Amino acid sequence: MEKMATENLKTPATVQKRKLLIVEDEGEMCFLINLLLAGREFEIEHVKSIAAAVEYLQQEQPAVVLLDNRLPDGYGLDFISFLKEKYPSTKIIMITGADAEAKDVAIENGADLFLEKPFNKQQLWQSVHGLLN
Repeated sequence: MEKMATENLKTPATVQKRKLLIVEDEGEMCFLINLLLAGREFEIEHVKSIAAAVEYLQQEQPAVVLLDNRLPDGYGLDFISFLKEKYPSTKIIMITGADAEAKDVAIENGADLFLEKPFNKQQLWQSVHGLLN
């Protein structure tokens, strides 16, 4: 009888977390996104430029990329088509505040969602979770 009870207490196999890449040059925004998604099922990485994102993507394939538009070495809008061509299964959420008018272009270029800054925890979580489920 005790054997059965301990078998039921076995922990399930560790679930591998899905990777989420933030491409954002503002440290405060990255910190905020990390806080908003803390405790969720993601392994979050952060890079500050398109070049760093390309380097990261050569090693890892995230399930989701949160992509800012204005970056030190280019525009996220221009990077979307590269991401979709090379990593078609990766979901892209364009996050921007200064370029809200870029929504149509982002979607045309292949972004899965557009999230205008400022956004709240629920909007971010629903966006990420909705794309992956």
